[in-house]
This record gives sequence, C-alpha cells and structure tokens, in this order.
Amino acid sequence: MSAATMPEAPEPAGDYATARVAGGLVFTAGMTPRNGSRLVAAGRLGADLDLKQGKELAALAAQRAIAAAHHAAENAGVGLAEAVSLTVYLATTADFTEHTAVADGASERVAAHLGGPPAARAAIGVHSLPSGAPVEVSAIFAVSGDVGENHHA
Repeated sequence: MSAATMPEAPEPAGDYATARVAGGLVFTAGMTPRNGSRLVAAGRLGADLDLKQGKELAALAAQRAIAAAHHAAENAGVGLAEAVSLTVYLATTADFTEHTAVADGASERVAAHLGGPPAARAAIGVHSLPSGAPVEVSAIFAVSGDVGENHHA
C-alpha cells in the first residue's frame, strides 16, 4: 500500500500515542479491529467468533498498526523498512488453542504490505481486551532513513 492510499492514522482512545519513533524503530500501541472509531466485532474466540473471523480481525488490527507506524515514520521523515516484532492478544475461551492460526492473519497482512523476513511474534490468550475486542495487535517496525529525534503519531 502506497503512502497515497494508506488509511488515516488511528486516533488514540486515551492518553497515549498510537505510535512512536525511537532508536530507529517504530513502536505501536495495541490496535483493535476498528473501522474508524467503531469496533468491527466484539466477543471471545471459541465462543462468539471462530478461527476464520479471528484471523480476519487480526489482519484488520495489524492494518491499523501499519497505518499508525507509517504516519509516525512519515512525521519523522523516515519510512518503514520491515516488521521486527508482533504481539497478538486474543480474548479466548479457556479451551481455545488456535492462537497461532489467528495471529497468522496479522503476520500475513504485515508481509503483504512490507515484505521482508517474518517478524518475531507472540500470540497471547487473555480473558478480556479493551471495549470487548476479540484481538489486539501491537508491533515494532524498523525504519529506513535517519531519525533525528523521537516522534509520535
């Protein structure tokens, strides 16, 4: 996705930056699957949502992380080079065990946008997430170019 077609950077829902550039990296806040400010789906994987839905929602959350990182990098005068790390949080039932398959949705979306080697990744099951979201993705990206100082989006 080019800079011209990159969606607007997500707006923070609280007292935090959606992304920060520091030390040659862009760190994103946790992104839930939203269309603008509207949560696309709520619930738990294994009860309210299935594996396919979870994978699609993880991809959407990752897309929002990419947009936040892109805008922070652009504000710092650098580009995004590659994904270094992804953390995918999943609100699940106690017996849901397909964390990796759901997190693949986030990895696939990042790879489609940035290419490069796969990011290191953690997929973590939790009891609940903000606003009842089923997934949340945070990411760390390497930048291309020289960063003069810390920037945020």
